[in-house]
Amino acid sequence: MEAAEKEEISVEDEVVDKTIFRDCSKIAFYRRQKQQLSKNTTYRALLDSATTGQDSTKFQIINETTKIPLLVEVYGIERNIFRFKINEETPLKPRYEVPDVLTNKPTTVRLISYSGDGGSLTLTDGKEDLKCYITANPFKIDLISEKEVVISINSLGQLYFEHLQTPQTQRITNKNEEKSSADTSQENPEDPGLWEEKFGNFVDVKANGPASIGLDFSLHGFEHVYGIPQHAESHQLQNTRDGDAYRLYNLDIYGYQIHDKMGIYGSVPYLLAHKLGRTIGIFWLNASETLVEINTEPAVEYTLTQMNPAAAKQMVRPRTNVHWMSESGIIDVFLLTGPTPSDIFKQYSYLTGTQAMPPLFSLGYHQCRWNYEDEQDVEAVDAGFDEHDIPYDVMWLDIEHTEGKRYFTWDKKKFPNPKRMQELLRSKKRKLVVISDPHIKVDPDYSVYAKAKEEGFFVRNKEGGDFEGVCWPGLSSYLDLTNPKVREWYSGLFAFPAYQGSTDILFIWNDMNEPSVFRGPELTMQKNAIHHGNWEHRELHNIYGFYQQMATAEGLIQRSKGKERPFVLSRSFFAGSQKYGAVWTGDNTAEWSYLKISIPMLLTLNITGISFCGAS
Repeated sequence: MEAAEKEEISVEDEVVDKTIFRDCSKIAFYRRQKQQLSKNTTYRALLDSATTGQDSTKFQIINETTKIPLLVEVYGIERNIFRFKINEETPLKPRYEVPDVLTNKPTTVRLISYSGDGGSLTLTDGKEDLKCYITANPFKIDLISEKEVVISINSLGQLYFEHLQTPQTQRITNKNEEKSSADTSQENPEDPGLWEEKFGNFVDVKANGPASIGLDFSLHGFEHVYGIPQHAESHQLQNTRDGDAYRLYNLDIYGYQIHDKMGIYGSVPYLLAHKLGRTIGIFWLNASETLVEINTEPAVEYTLTQMNPAAAKQMVRPRTNVHWMSESGIIDVFLLTGPTPSDIFKQYSYLTGTQAMPPLFSLGYHQCRWNYEDEQDVEAVDAGFDEHDIPYDVMWLDIEHTEGKRYFTWDKKKFPNPKRMQELLRSKKRKLVVISDPHIKVDPDYSVYAKAKEEGFFVRNKEGGDFEGVCWPGLSSYLDLTNPKVREWYSGLFAFPAYQGSTDILFIWNDMNEPSVFRGPELTMQKNAIHHGNWEHRELHNIYGFYQQMATAEGLIQRSKGKERPFVLSRSFFAGSQKYGAVWTGDNTAEWSYLKISIPMLLTLNITGISFCGAS
């Protein structure tokens, strides 16, 4: 949100009001997983079911309590990457798998399998330097390099998978229907968050019931872990306590609290670990709300006094345990094995893409504030830079340049001749950046709204009508940018004939795209809103802003017929956003503490693929 539009805030009150945002204790799937895992429910691999094909090795695992099977797929991918997918073998309906983030379908390496004594299975890519050792009971996977275990999966037994269930309404209608076997471990009368979850005045009705997933990873020999932005925290990730996990959930949190693990504007579910001689990465491909717990056990020195009092001191290697939990989707994780930092960066960019090459002007000084009143104000500021011999490259305009906060328009009184204003900037080799948000003012006379309404291009509410929420223009509908047809149409709005008053020196700033909904739960969209493909918003929340930046960048490329590099700055982001432009760390206040925390925040973005980033 534009900070200057907020009510004046005293220094004492500038920290965000956390009561309007959830912590772990108020997140139902977190409570369920922690409660269930305390019961030590285990999984067993049915290795007799294992089959190895051209692309992957598949086998079943079964919950020892519920006896419900899951399907595990193991992929060897070129460049020393392993991919693991865990899904229901026969779900009631398809579960969401994140599209569009991977640059291409990764090239697989055929795995060679070696059976053990019936209780184990070894997979190798043929080069023998990396092995995947699968233990049947309890189910565990060890990734071994040079005879040393580097990563263990499910060694703590925290694999958790809630199966989709028959909706309650159908159960009531057919009283004679036998209770599905998929329900046995999930009926918990002590936790009301299964089918409805309340927070404040909001009720999240879950059409598919509980569907969360979780899995633990033990990183052997590692004490230093990094990544999983965005948080206003130290560069090295800290140990978490119960109820204090790192949260990945894109939210509009103005004046976010410093040294806090609450989710803010963007999410990249990618964690790196580094030690002398090896760097590894875990890429958890899931766009729903995600929580990450971290527990580092330092190296311990001890002496074997009972067996041999004269024995030399022994050292137990340090280990970091990372526990991922997501509200929905499937388990789809990539293990990047390095071994060097350079290898890790190449492996991750192979999967999600490299940073888009920025246009040269965008590396210069940008002049941006809320708000320039009119063309005369812009010209005066521009002239002031010249008068004081201060170089700058880009002038920015916030939402007030539009006609009543309608994007792709100009205020006819304040900006009557936008092309002439841009030609003035062009004469000095300067550019213009203007704002474009994903919410569209509800106004039948506004051509962008009318066309989107006619074509059915808005996100829908659970009743099937257009989702409406309040943002800067007042009552607004939100473009369903997960729909390729909507993105294609939105890209076309940046063409010169469509965007009257624009020129080829005009570039774009995507704001409020978490998405921000002023009167929504946690200032965002209800999780049961419906997107293209009938997917609930909960499945893809963290990728919404990614799609707007994608469509905007494509629009600028089309506008120039591929002759110019686009510049698109986005506040919200996800893994792979680097392919489409730059991001920034969101809205803070002019305090030294925010300047200080911006350094580790930007470094964290850098190592997770987004190198073109900044702080406001």
